[in-house]
Amino acid sequence: MKWHSYRSVGLAALLASAPLAAQDAPRRITFDEAVGIALHDNASVIRAANAAVLSEATVKQQKQSFLPSLSVSVSGANTMGRTFDQADGRVIDRNTQSMNAGVSSSVTLFDGFRNVSNLRAAQLSEDASGEALARAKQTAAFTVASNFLALIAQQEQLKVQEQTLAAQEAQEAQIDRFVQAGTRPISDLYQQQATVAATRASVVETKRAVEVAKTDLMQTLQLDAAQEYEFVSPAVGEASLDRRYSLDSLMTAARRHRSDLEAEKARVDAAAQGVRAAAAGKLPSVSLSAGYSTGLNSANELPVRDQLDQRRGGSVSLGVSIPLYDRGTTALAEQRAQIEADNARLALDEQRQSVALEVRRAYLDHETAKERLRAAQAQNQAAEQALAAVRERYRVGAATLVEVTTAQSSQAQAAAALVNARYTLVFQQALMSYYTGELDPERMTLG
Repeated sequence: MKWHSYRSVGLAALLASAPLAAQDAPRRITFDEAVGIALHDNASVIRAANAAVLSEATVKQQKQSFLPSLSVSVSGANTMGRTFDQADGRVIDRNTQSMNAGVSSSVTLFDGFRNVSNLRAAQLSEDASGEALARAKQTAAFTVASNFLALIAQQEQLKVQEQTLAAQEAQEAQIDRFVQAGTRPISDLYQQQATVAATRASVVETKRAVEVAKTDLMQTLQLDAAQEYEFVSPAVGEASLDRRYSLDSLMTAARRHRSDLEAEKARVDAAAQGVRAAAAGKLPSVSLSAGYSTGLNSANELPVRDQLDQRRGGSVSLGVSIPLYDRGTTALAEQRAQIEADNARLALDEQRQSVALEVRRAYLDHETAKERLRAAQAQNQAAEQALAAVRERYRVGAATLVEVTTAQSSQAQAAAALVNARYTLVFQQALMSYYTGELDPERMTLG
């Protein structure tokens, strides 16, 4: 997150320093910039990145548990009243000051391999967090691409509606000439004017759909809603009816490359290490400790150096702890760890099923999109030919305006259906790599 600071200025100076046109100029955002914004600012990506950092810190912590501990202690005391001086063998009545200092260290030699299991579990959790972050980036880029394609499709629909409106207005002008010449009744002109008005309403609705698509893209990118943005449409490849996919190969690629599936596998392995770590409480533990200390007392008349030399001493100890009865703590911990491992395996099975269904659905959607595009192409071609024919017939007086209006409506619907079918197939083909897990967020295209 970037923070910006601004100097306080007066309102008049601020208005004078920037022209109104510059203030209202929309910010241009290309497709590549939008993907970059999503990868940097998307909340899901940020949370996944934070989880990865926490997992990395946990690994470091578990590695450091193998190292010996080292501590230094210093204590001082001021004693008032009668005290017995062990060095002189007499009772003294005065204030004395004493100080003790020491250094100690301990290291775990064996704890039933709990530390080893915890380290492996942390490393596997780190791998899972990394895979989850990769999938979060893919999802963010996928969502941006989806929103961009939706926006482009709506813009293309707007072009179709505007072309239809232009054709309707041209038809209105032609009918007006016919009415002026007395070859057509005035009712035809009124009917055509109503058709033009309805088409204008459709243009208004399509413009609104374009703005809604922009708003959806702004929401995905978490942009400031108070600002204006212009999204630069990327080059979109043609929908290819010749491109074929194999369901088996798509399934194989998804099982191999889906990051979310790999994350669940790592979590299952980490849970298994958690079971081993919990079971380690049944085994003995061995630790090694060492310490060194010295001290001095103001009641002693020896010099400080001699006192420190007389009272110095060290120790080395080896400790063995054998668990006999821990009130069921280890058994309960092992039971909880086993349940967590079972849940992790269930999550993995569910994820495998989910991935397989997503890939199958994407494959079926792609095949359906190809058939729809073929049908839409044929329908649009037939509608254009029918409209041209009925217009010519109307020009020579062999057709009614109702026939012309019906043909125009059919052609507009066919053109809109062709746009939808084309971009639906482009979407399925361009983003099939998302479903298989092979999508590279840094190098996305819509062709």
